[in-house]
Amino acid sequence: MKTYSTLLGGIVGLMVLLTSGCGRDLSTAQGVTEEFVDHHYVTFDLQKAKAYAVSLALDKVNDEIRLTTGQKIDASTQKPRVNYRLLEKKEGERRASFLFEGTIQSDDGSSFTRKWLIAARKEGGQWRVSNFSESD
Repeated sequence: MKTYSTLLGGIVGLMVLLTSGCGRDLSTAQGVTEEFVDHHYVTFDLQKAKAYAVSLALDKVNDEIRLTTGQKIDASTQKPRVNYRLLEKKEGERRASFLFEGTIQSDDGSSFTRKWLIAARKEGGQWRVSNFSESD
């Protein structure tokens, strides 16, 4: 019986360890930047992306929200599948930049790629996205 409880305790401990490692470290520039990319480009949730933005990036997200107001986006809306990978990163003590390549696939099978340059800066002890741009 003791072996069973030890085994069960080990499995539960391993599960806790594995699930705790699944989230991003939002105290890092890369973690905040990837969270922003997920909300802005992958799930198209501009309100959530806005939470990670400051300065020019915040202005751009607010403008996108204004331009899409009234557009119905719900479960019935066909959204492309977006995957991305980090191509390059430059990190300093207070500033960082990340270059991602995104692959966008539509339901009809077509796809294209875009590059996203995301700049981040540390403000008040927290990393935030300060600017972003997209190119072919």
